[in-house]
Amino acid sequence: MKALKTARRFLALPLAAGIALTSMAANDAEAKAKKVLLKVPVAFSTNLPALGSPVLWIKDTLEAVAGDSIKVKIYEPGKLVAPFEILDAVSTGKVNAGYSTAAYWAGKIPAAPLFSAVPFGPEAPEYLAWLLHGNGGKLYQEMYDQAGYNVHVTPCSIISPETSGWFSKPIEKPEDLKGLRMRFLGLGAKVMEKLGVSTSLLPGGEIFPALEKHALDATEFSQPAIDARLGFYKVVKYNYFPGWHQQATVFELLINKDVWNKMAPEQQAAIKTTCMASLTNSLAEGEAMQFPVMKDNVEKKGVKIMYWSDSMLNTFKQTWDEVIQEEVKKDAFFKKAWDDMQAFRTGYDLWESYAFLPRKRN
Repeated sequence: MKALKTARRFLALPLAAGIALTSMAANDAEAKAKKVLLKVPVAFSTNLPALGSPVLWIKDTLEAVAGDSIKVKIYEPGKLVAPFEILDAVSTGKVNAGYSTAAYWAGKIPAAPLFSAVPFGPEAPEYLAWLLHGNGGKLYQEMYDQAGYNVHVTPCSIISPETSGWFSKPIEKPEDLKGLRMRFLGLGAKVMEKLGVSTSLLPGGEIFPALEKHALDATEFSQPAIDARLGFYKVVKYNYFPGWHQQATVFELLINKDVWNKMAPEQQAAIKTTCMASLTNSLAEGEAMQFPVMKDNVEKKGVKIMYWSDSMLNTFKQTWDEVIQEEVKKDAFFKKAWDDMQAFRTGYDLWESYAFLPRKRN
């Protein structure tokens, strides 16, 4: 018995030593990791569910995961940096981080909308497959690098389809669009412009006043639960689906590349892991909250939910085909990213066509 106890003590010594060494290594790593305060201006109000609110979840989760190593301070739109200036501010080091969507940089980088939302493009699962397990993520970073921006990008949240517009009257044929002044995002705006719509890209907080003052006739912005917070239903009552222009929308965490490169590996891993978790959480949050709002819109707010006719959807698709052919000829990197996305989607079609049940509207 005494020999057995001695053997147990002998075996316990290397185990205890191993635990001690592991603990010391973890403490050393934490000590070596210089503490980072990420000052994050955001493009969307954190009061907007699934659109702006994910950045608060990201802050809380990242601080919990990283401990004292990383702290995050959020700045509402315009408080530190205007929404459309976030990329430049992060790149130049005016701020060390920012949260937005790449389509906001379309005027600076032609390919940027491909990493935000694509007309008739991938739905959220397919989009994430390309970004995380195809070449999409590498191309995303390459886009900023070759354009000369000193940023590190991480896809950090995603939402599923948006509504495709709020109008003051029914749109039954393409001619009904001509002459309308409409807020519209990204590549979808180019489709609408070909159909005679005058488009402008306004931040969320500026849309309702523009509708109220009749500076805009119509708008698209996001999902029903998000649009409801902005009050569009008070001015325009016809809400159209499906969101052909944005079947999914990706949001990005930008970090100044010099700051990113100086972070310890465990800090970088904490950010990557938190953003990976946020992609799941934001998608689920967005999916969970739409149908109660749609029901409330109809029953209490006088909204008429409309579904585009086959004729109108065909018009949008044909016009999009024209737009994309023009865009790939204008910019070499746009063509590179588009060709890669299309190659991935062609392969994905085999899986999608067999795996999923056909969809029917009630």
